[in-house]
Amino acid sequence: MTRLSITKTYKLFIDGKFPRSESGRTTVLMPTGGGDAADRPHPHPHEAVHVCRASRKDLRDAVVAARKAQEGWSASSAYLRGQILYRLAEMLEARRGEFEGILSEGAASATAAKGKRTSKAKAGAARVKSPAGAALTPAAEVSASIDRLICFAGWADKFAQVLGCNNPVSGPFYNFTIPEPTGVIAVIAPDAPPLLGLVALAAPVLCSGNAVIAIAGETFAAAVCACVLGEAVATSDVPPGVFNILTGERSELVPVVASHRDLDGALAAGLDGRMSATLRAGAAENLKRVHIVSDPGSLADESAASSPRLIEPFVEFKTVWHPAAT
Repeated sequence: MTRLSITKTYKLFIDGKFPRSESGRTTVLMPTGGGDAADRPHPHPHEAVHVCRASRKDLRDAVVAARKAQEGWSASSAYLRGQILYRLAEMLEARRGEFEGILSEGAASATAAKGKRTSKAKAGAARVKSPAGAALTPAAEVSASIDRLICFAGWADKFAQVLGCNNPVSGPFYNFTIPEPTGVIAVIAPDAPPLLGLVALAAPVLCSGNAVIAIAGETFAAAVCACVLGEAVATSDVPPGVFNILTGERSELVPVVASHRDLDGALAAGLDGRMSATLRAGAAENLKRVHIVSDPGSLADESAASSPRLIEPFVEFKTVWHPAAT
């Protein structure tokens, strides 16, 4: 009996659902051999995947869903947020083999594409290094992504003590500084490291009570890992709308992120100079917070990327005065 292979179309993940792009567009990505489908005259169906290409309307829908969900997420206890992030780590562990397979195929694609017309960013997916200089293998990257989620699950009920404080003031008062979430944050992930790059950016933003709209990288490994991560989020306890994931072209979506007035901030890594300037220019116009990680490879540094200081860019500090008994 002949086995039927089905070409899978990976959907967007918005408000806990898996819609296709409202534009009907998809991008064909090849797991091996390098380049786009156009590089192969007769690509076999099982060699390619279709990934939805999000439009500005899809991004607006994600913002609406995130805004609706963010208030409840921030109002939930820090302990509960930590439990939910830990549950998400468990879902990644359950799909470890699938993630490792995607990362292995993506690395093979990037290696084969080297010397062809593919960009340096795609080739870089096979050259991600750990801080010690050793190659970050697919198994190591999945383990690091799981560890990063567990790390920020632990920080969820502890970062307030580190970033906040009891201020010394003159007079019969207590004075407290308390961190609160900024709101709805766009996370623009790099092409490499494909899975760890997205997780390392999203986890600290989520743990403090923000809602996230993640824009995945454009390589095969980055885009498909993001789609499978969405499937893991759907089977965890993350409330619908808190963590939304879009695949598409940064050149189309970054200007919309920059100009959208209902986004409170943007966290990005792996952007070129033109895209970084676009994001900062939009922030100057509508006063959203923007933080750009200049070196995506630094996200693989466990000691630096696990710091509660990564939570700080997207929390606001409220100072409370309270009378003290004399």
